[in-house]
Amino acid sequence: MTRTIPDVTTVALAVTDGMLHFELSLAYEVFAAAPDAVPGPWYDLAVCGPGGVRAGRFRLEPDAGLDRLPYADTVIVPGWADVDADPPAELVDAVRAAHEAGARVASLCTGVFVLAAAGLLDGLRATTHWAHTRVLADRYPRVTVDPDVLYVDNGSVLTSAGKAAAMDLCLHLVRLDHGASVANAVARRLVVPPHRDGGQAQFVTTPVPAPDRHPLADLFPWVRERLDQPLTVEDLARRARMSSRHLGRHFKSVTGTTPLQWLLTQRIRYAQELLEATDDSVDTIAAATGMGTATTLRRHFNRTVGVPPDTYRRTFRLRTRPGPGGDPLDAPRAKRLRSRDD
Repeated sequence: MTRTIPDVTTVALAVTDGMLHFELSLAYEVFAAAPDAVPGPWYDLAVCGPGGVRAGRFRLEPDAGLDRLPYADTVIVPGWADVDADPPAELVDAVRAAHEAGARVASLCTGVFVLAAAGLLDGLRATTHWAHTRVLADRYPRVTVDPDVLYVDNGSVLTSAGKAAAMDLCLHLVRLDHGASVANAVARRLVVPPHRDGGQAQFVTTPVPAPDRHPLADLFPWVRERLDQPLTVEDLARRARMSSRHLGRHFKSVTGTTPLQWLLTQRIRYAQELLEATDDSVDTIAAATGMGTATTLRRHFNRTVGVPPDTYRRTFRLRTRPGPGGDPLDAPRAKRLRSRDD
């Protein structure tokens, strides 16, 4: 059976006693309510668990049982509190069954231990909170554990590091399904950075400041309005009224990267939006994003995104074909979706 991304419409949060409430709440916030920028249907979200469950000090009443996971298109496993104990067998079995039925399965933080116990990560690269990567590697030697990234996307199986990185992975899923503009709208609603690449290191020297409380707050929108221009570090420093060296220190503190790398990231993001929303040629998009030539855009885009611009455009449009509506985890609908690709 071959399953394609256009069918992704339902999201199930798989919960049992011992789940971490932060990651659970975070995922619920991302997938429960559509931002204004969404032109079509949003996700059908359901919390699935074996009756009433405890997440931290909170008690939850799930919408459905774990037996409903195989009917979901995306299954998300929040953080697991006790990494020294084996996760519940019924949860492991349900997650494995969902993946075998064709679901995309993602873990947040220590939820990776559930995926590993289900055998979904054997032979694959994965990550989790840096404090637990050694335990994960020792317990599941067939998993290639990467402690230095925010999240890992293996296609049908995805894993994230801890806390804030869980948000990065959730926004990554939204970006895959709905495009950069919609993911950015979700990020704006939640007042979080719109995107951090999965390969970025987990360690950040300082927390991300509020959007209007750092020295570069006025510079960022000014740059984004001029991405078609050949901006230099000196141009940015002049606009920010500081030396280039001082600018570099502020960029490292605020964004975790250099001015030039941040500027390139903005150009790539804008290119993604144009590829998604317009029929402009790669040459036209290269000019609009300040890349100069299609060759330059293709080189940077391929290195950053992992595919050439033309491939990205085709894949995105396949992924965002309108899907059917329906109630959360409607079993007949999910079966019809999968039967199309049998």
